Amino acid sequence: MTTENPAAAVAARLKTAQRAVIFCHARPDGDALGSGLSLCLAMRAVGKTAEFVCEDAPPEKFFFIEEMSEVKTSVPAGDYDLFVAVDCADCARMGVFAHDFARFRGDTVCIDHHVSNKGFAKYNCVRVCSATCEIMPEILSAAGFAITAPIANALMLGLITDSGTFTHSDVTEHTFNVAAALRAAGADVNRINYEMFSRQKKARALLFSKALSNMRFALDDKLVFILVTQAALEETGAVRSMTEGFVDFPLSIDGVEVAIALMEMKKGQYKASLRSKRADVNAVASVFGGGGHVLASGCMLFGEYEEVIERLTYAVYQHL
Repeated sequence: MTTENPAAAVAARLKTAQRAVIFCHARPDGDALGSGLSLCLAMRAVGKTAEFVCEDAPPEKFFFIEEMSEVKTSVPAGDYDLFVAVDCADCARMGVFAHDFARFRGDTVCIDHHVSNKGFAKYNCVRVCSATCEIMPEILSAAGFAITAPIANALMLGLITDSGTFTHSDVTEHTFNVAAALRAAGADVNRINYEMFSRQKKARALLFSKALSNMRFALDDKLVFILVTQAALEETGAVRSMTEGFVDFPLSIDGVEVAIALMEMKKGQYKASLRSKRADVNAVASVFGGGGHVLASGCMLFGEYEEVIERLTYAVYQHL
């Protein structure tokens, strides 16, 4: 594992690679897709073979970016000399591809911004900041890859979505400088904001209404839960990817310090998305084998609903 000059080391390896596969985490968000797609396009532009692969296909809402159709759900046949993980806090986040990445005999690279990332690749550039897409432009430039308008759009997608439209506490002067450079390179900020935050399907609106109707408060109203059930998905015709952003609304309530959105994956299994104003929810998620950021993390829990609520409540209580 390399630790010295990580961005330069990663850029140098990307520059020498000829055939690469880029992986992101399962159930991809804007930062995973934006960072992976930007690298894929940049490598292809200089004549390299690059494939971008994810366990799950991108949600429909991301296809306003034409190049999103390049994302594959299986690794094309061929010999590759480099595997790259983007926006993955650990190897397991790649889902079905984790085993392939861990056993790959060639070089491996990880580019990520999660505080819980310990550096699982040979070459690691892990920097805690607003988004992996905040790190990627520096690496692309150091590798000699041009940032064209399509690449800038992909990067701006990740920067806007993972920074909460530049509202999260980890947004810095550097974040805005990166955004300004991407805008200058041709990123369509208005289009990205409209598609991601001002447009939604009826099914999502109905599902959001159901989720808010079962808000549950705890710890003197400092903690709030919302639940998305399988039944609610079926009744509204919504899909799981439409729940992105649901957890942010409860956090806007006065007095609430931590918000948790629970997604019923199947009977007795819940995916928890945790958001906080100041409490360390990465530490909370790590109790259950998850992780992410100090103020935004996730984990998976098993058990009956009331039991899951009780366990999460106690874990949050210990970190408030």
